[in-house]
Amino acid sequence: MKSALFSASFLVGFAVSSLAAVIPKETPQPDPNSLPSAAPGYYTPNLPSLDERGLDVNVKYPEGTVSGITLLGVESFRGIPFAQAPIDSLRLKPPVRNNGTVGNINGQGIKSSCPQMYVSSGSSNQIFQLVGEFTNLPLFQTVTGASEDCLTLNVQRPTGTTSSSKLPVLFWMFGGGFEFGTNAFYDGVSLLTQGININQPFVFVAVNYRTGGFGFLGGKEIKADGAANLGLLDQRASLEWVADNIAAFGGDPAKVTIWGESAGSISVFDQMALFGGDITYKGKPLFRGGIMNSGSVVPAEPVDGTKAQTIYDSVVSKAGCSGQADTLACLRGLPYETFLGAANSVPGIFSYNSLALSYLPRPDGKVLTDSPHVLAKQGKFAAVPFIIGDQEDEGTLFAILLAGLSTTDKIVDYLCKYYFFAATKAQLTAFVNTYSAMIWDGSPFNTGIFNELYPGFKRVAAILGDMTFTLARRVFLQIASNVHPTTPSWSYLASYYYGFPVLGTFHASDIVQTFYGILPNYASAAIQTYYINFLCTGDPNKGAPVAMQWPQWAPQEQMMQFHSQDAQVISDNFRQDSYQYLLENVDIFRI
Repeated sequence: MKSALFSASFLVGFAVSSLAAVIPKETPQPDPNSLPSAAPGYYTPNLPSLDERGLDVNVKYPEGTVSGITLLGVESFRGIPFAQAPIDSLRLKPPVRNNGTVGNINGQGIKSSCPQMYVSSGSSNQIFQLVGEFTNLPLFQTVTGASEDCLTLNVQRPTGTTSSSKLPVLFWMFGGGFEFGTNAFYDGVSLLTQGININQPFVFVAVNYRTGGFGFLGGKEIKADGAANLGLLDQRASLEWVADNIAAFGGDPAKVTIWGESAGSISVFDQMALFGGDITYKGKPLFRGGIMNSGSVVPAEPVDGTKAQTIYDSVVSKAGCSGQADTLACLRGLPYETFLGAANSVPGIFSYNSLALSYLPRPDGKVLTDSPHVLAKQGKFAAVPFIIGDQEDEGTLFAILLAGLSTTDKIVDYLCKYYFFAATKAQLTAFVNTYSAMIWDGSPFNTGIFNELYPGFKRVAAILGDMTFTLARRVFLQIASNVHPTTPSWSYLASYYYGFPVLGTFHASDIVQTFYGILPNYASAAIQTYYINFLCTGDPNKGAPVAMQWPQWAPQEQMMQFHSQDAQVISDNFRQDSYQYLLENVDIFRI
């Protein structure tokens, strides 16, 4: 049973994040009954004729020259290096920008992803262990395109864009629980085509960054070496690359909006808060807005705290470096496959630990100067306009493997053991008791007595989804409106897949609608239009016409709820008791 459930949850979550690679794109068209066509002055790209499609295109930029390919009205340049390969002595080191030219880059094919931690190989469950060991094999990682030489980004633009176009830039960071993910799964053709359709063309950039033990290993040794939060530093280095080079591709470095989903969404806030909120580079801001899909502030224990140190020590032991005078130097000197196996031997997101992640951004006093929730409350994050929202049933995917948590005491024990070491049982009991044990109150929400996968499933799903995503979002919005009251923000709740068995509108399911636009319905066209408006004007309501005005979250605490075929404005006041407890006790929820 457990192996079947694991297979289902893994395949659903992973397939959603990789649909771009396997499903043909359909260009989402605005619904003529709800989304009026753009005003006169329609952008007309220099589209290639049928016999010209697929031809090479070249761009010379300050650091080199890259050859790309033209297809479906979009020019794509893939695998452009933004930093030196983090191999050999640069493993577990901050990214090093390229000095001088990188020469001629072939940007016509899919390039390497960073090493992936799909499933832990150290699970006590035999099925998990076998799957983890298989996915850690060098052959499997190679076949799936993983390599340590992976600090690259992709640039896509409408055909006909020139260095004088000065288009806004949409900068994408993938999700994957800080354990896996790649820009190879995120093709911007659908989004770029929608931008052309509504007369608001832009440049799309998707970055690779290090994940798992390669990008987010903690421990006192890591802190002392200045090697914490490497994945966040990779993202920052790629934003600096954009500032230096994107003008040659027709982008305007003064008009960058950062966007991410899940871990990528959490990374959006982290980029806003890095270095105490300093987002300047060469005296100018690296971005002017942010879009957060399912993730924002994650309170975290220090990088040299008990949790992170336990993971570090486990990796060192598995790698055979215990007893070495310099265990970090030992890890850096290991063969790739040995370090990969050790790094991937700790609990993963698809395990009983679930959202109690082994690897995630943690405060180190320099890069991330404090826990994100502390930085938020202190106003130490960039005051840029932002959009933030969630799926209605964020927690269902992560509750599938937690059978047995059928009572309040069992849920509290689970949270104490795996999640919140600073919280007492009394505090967590008070929190859990804000959630009804009645089957019809849990997630998937509004489904009555149905979808109770195991006794307590819907309650556990509601708790995990709220404390990590949905109500954590509202806590952040409240804090942000307090410390930066003049900075506009917009929020949403996605309910595209109401009635989907067991999972409902689950975590990452928005990628189908929002990113890929695979289903050419109201949700795809409307949300893409709102986002592109925000990218171009700083306001989702300005630019191309929209069916209805999206109100700012403050001061009335209103949000948009999107369905497949319509949307409505609702009050952001559901599960108020649980929200109030999170808001008043956020410090105990450090993961």
